[in-house]
Amino acid sequence: MENKSLNEKESLELIARMIQNTHNNLESRGYIGLLVNGYCTLFMSLLVYFLVRYTHNNYYFLLWFGIILIGGLWEYFEKRNHPKRVTTFIDRVVSYVWIVLGIMIWITAGIAFFEPIPVLLLIALFANAGTAMTGLIIKFKALTIGGFIGIGLSFSLIFITSLECILIFAAIFLFCMIIPGHILQQAEKKNRIKSERYV
Repeated sequence: MENKSLNEKESLELIARMIQNTHNNLESRGYIGLLVNGYCTLFMSLLVYFLVRYTHNNYYFLLWFGIILIGGLWEYFEKRNHPKRVTTFIDRVVSYVWIVLGIMIWITAGIAFFEPIPVLLLIALFANAGTAMTGLIIKFKALTIGGFIGIGLSFSLIFITSLECILIFAAIFLFCMIIPGHILQQAEKKNRIKSERYV
């Protein structure tokens, strides 16, 4: 089979189609991942804050691992119950970004058990960097803006060292995952209604 080389215009059109495909994939079910992880982080943050504040029992910090457990279970059932769509190079790029950042978050959480490091600051920065990069790659403003707002708020954790830093951490995920997730959900709903009109 003869390999056809693409000219500049065709290459740009191909890239634009891949970005649009990734954007559509994220709209179709990707918003659920944002909402699951966002609400789970928000809920666990508030739970840890109130339990530690009112019982003074630091073992409640172990509840943070509930985020990983719930996120992992959701990912497992999502892959099992929904067939894999055709993925593009852009889909893989976004996936690789989150794999790298996920590994960094795991390592940071592990180190925090042995060394006093600003774990919430680092995890918030990694998660928001991933959100902002995803938004920039697929050209989705809500993710980009939410990610950069989250990055800005993350730096406030340098100055807040009391237990209240957990509340800031919760608010960060409101901006970087929950709000963009609902915007994506609304976009998917509009597209579904529009497509049903033409059926």
